[in-house]
Amino acid sequence: MSTLPLPFFSGTSTRAPFSFSLKSSPPSAASSSSSSSLVPFQRVELFRSTSTRTTRSFSCVFYSLKAKAMAELVQDKESGVAATGSSGGGRPEVEHSRTFLEARSEQELLSGIRKEVEAGRLPPNIAAGMEELYQNYRNAVFQSGDPSAVEIVLSNMAVAFDRMLLDVEDPFVFEPYHKALREPFDYYMFGQNYIRPLTDFRNSYVGNLSLFYEIEEKLKQGHNVVLISNHQTEADPAIITLLLEKTNPHVAENMIYVAGDRVITDPLCKPFSMGRGGSKIVWIAPSGGRDRPDPLTEEWYPVEKQIGERRNISFHGAGLSVAPKISFQEIAAACEKSEEAKDVYSQALYKSVTKQYNVLKSAVHGKQGLEASTAGVSLSQPWN
Repeated sequence: MSTLPLPFFSGTSTRAPFSFSLKSSPPSAASSSSSSSLVPFQRVELFRSTSTRTTRSFSCVFYSLKAKAMAELVQDKESGVAATGSSGGGRPEVEHSRTFLEARSEQELLSGIRKEVEAGRLPPNIAAGMEELYQNYRNAVFQSGDPSAVEIVLSNMAVAFDRMLLDVEDPFVFEPYHKALREPFDYYMFGQNYIRPLTDFRNSYVGNLSLFYEIEEKLKQGHNVVLISNHQTEADPAIITLLLEKTNPHVAENMIYVAGDRVITDPLCKPFSMGRGGSKIVWIAPSGGRDRPDPLTEEWYPVEKQIGERRNISFHGAGLSVAPKISFQEIAAACEKSEEAKDVYSQALYKSVTKQYNVLKSAVHGKQGLEASTAGVSLSQPWN
């Protein structure tokens, strides 16, 4: 599967695609495994089913061009945030300041940040990050040319700030397995609504849509799916969902994302992570970090960053693609040693992802659009 970078991050993506590996298991069959590639050049051990079901994997590529964010807000800011209720595991939300939800202008929203700092409820460093995030998000949404940009920015950022402040006052602790929080506040739709305005759907594409239908059918039949992918921005989950929401909502809403520490500890990221979870389809980015461009070559590569890093946002197109399954059993049968089989398998995933990535790159970055399609990667825009 391939996608473009999303909000919160910067860079021009010339990086290699990532791979997704899908495992599906029908009842009562000898274990057979196939997978698809999404994240390149790393040996990846796909997780194995403990049942006797067969496992199939698909190769996916996610392509992001510039760091961008996409979405629109899910609930009205007055009704979407409950003063009390369950924020996870039955834990009620604490009463907290409604400074941001009551803001009716940009000036009131930004002055609210200073007000919360003076009241001692918001640390200065987080406040600085929030203000910078606002300016970046505002500029990116305005790039879209949407006539409602002013209202979109105020509404989305008011709710985002409210959720960030709530987490500072009452930090949410993620369990090893986190199920998406959909009530009383719908964090899933919050993330979708926040990222949507940053997505240039006219310049976004989905590769091999028919395979996503196949994945969805496998899930409905009780099979398991594992996607191995590259990871470009914190908004990757939202991008995947946005590009599939018209055709494959079941896949989009029921995906489990294996996350690193940053997206579950940084107050500016946590509200977006709290809306993710699901069952039976697992997304893994084995590189260990998000892709970032080399300052000299502008080539993308995975690196480690500190909590609280700067987030650059822009309005841009995105790409998502998936390739046919790759069978580990078939590869292993042709290798003498297990380590050799793992290396060959990883290379197969990498090559599949790279092939898809280059097509998406040509479509989005090269402005070739649907004409960038090849015999192996058929592009479409299912939202049109």
